Amino acid sequence: MTRKFTGDTLVVATHNNGKLEEIASLIRPFSVSVKGAAELNLAEPDETETTFVGNARIKAHAAAQATGLPSLSDDSGIEIDALDGAPGVYTADWAETPNGRDFVMAMTKANDLLDQRGAAHPRTARFCCTLVMAWPDGHDEVFPGIMPGQVVWPMRGNQGHGYDPIFQPDGYDITFGEMDRWEKNKISHRAYAFRKLVAGCFE
Repeated sequence: MTRKFTGDTLVVATHNNGKLEEIASLIRPFSVSVKGAAELNLAEPDETETTFVGNARIKAHAAAQATGLPSLSDDSGIEIDALDGAPGVYTADWAETPNGRDFVMAMTKANDLLDQRGAAHPRTARFCCTLVMAWPDGHDEVFPGIMPGQVVWPMRGNQGHGYDPIFQPDGYDITFGEMDRWEKNKISHRAYAFRKLVAGCFE
């Protein structure tokens, strides 16, 4: 039996404003106050695991312990089949520069590696999201979501964030980067994980 969320404040363990806005919009119908990690001056814990669920657990439990409140974290990324599942949990790391994250650089790297390998088209990939809801007593619930698709080049669209301009979800002829962000939020890997979270913890 999944543990239900019974409080009135939920910590979202992310310093990413785009992610925070997405999650806040999805949680709004439940009259829950959402606080981001930056707003609460929470440190970003080191993500030392090699799986989405492992890193999501680190973030959720760190926030729950620091605040004494139920905390939700998300670890997500893109897995490209012809790159043996890379970048995977290192999706954001590929964008790191001394001056912040550069996702154009990261997307270019992915395409260059695919070209070097002579990867056939369609270049299948999937966006993965794992949501973890953790409580201060150490309990947690895990909700994974996947959106299959393919990576395309050149980049298309300036909506969304991260690798969205090179990811075309199955069943669509546009990329996440070309899709209205609220439309994308209804069908994305995060939306799928979120439906499981809502069914498990909020309804």
